[in-house]
Amino acid sequence: MRHDVRRIHRELYAPPSSDFVEVVVPPQRHLAIDGHGDPNLEPAYRAAVESLYTAGYAVRAALKERTGADFVVGPLEGLWSSPDPTTFVERRKSAWDWTMLIPLPEAVSEVDIAGGLERAARRRPEGPVLARLHHEVMPARGLEFNGPHHEIYLGDPRRMAPERLKTVLRQPVR
Repeated sequence: MRHDVRRIHRELYAPPSSDFVEVVVPPQRHLAIDGHGDPNLEPAYRAAVESLYTAGYAVRAALKERTGADFVVGPLEGLWSSPDPTTFVERRKSAWDWTMLIPLPEAVSEVDIAGGLERAARRRPEGPVLARLHHEVMPARGLEFNGPHHEIYLGDPRRMAPERLKTVLRQPVR
């Protein structure tokens, strides 16, 4: 049977909608990534979420390869903070700090995480691609930065498996 955090901890992931309830949240491990800014406008937020899901599926594959065990990649969770708590009530999202999380089952080891992150980096190599563009291609062609980095997300991350998403990277130059 596949480990599914939403079924195992139903009280945490399916609370009643009629009222607030108190729950005891057990210690859990997560994949996590931090950022800042309006999640609806900040390209880094979308990239972070895509990276988390890619890493989550890669960690699942690493665990399955190592042990044969399987799990359902958990739901996206978010921790939101701001030095000024009024930013939440006033919906000033550009002032928010965030940590996005994907829960992991206890069976996942540090070896699985390391292997999964390495595998995910090979699938979504934007970082190395950008490093090559910035440190090799642009200097070799005598180009300088001329505006903010631009990403185009091909496909809808809400409807497509993260490992199938494609991103076009653009860097304005002069």
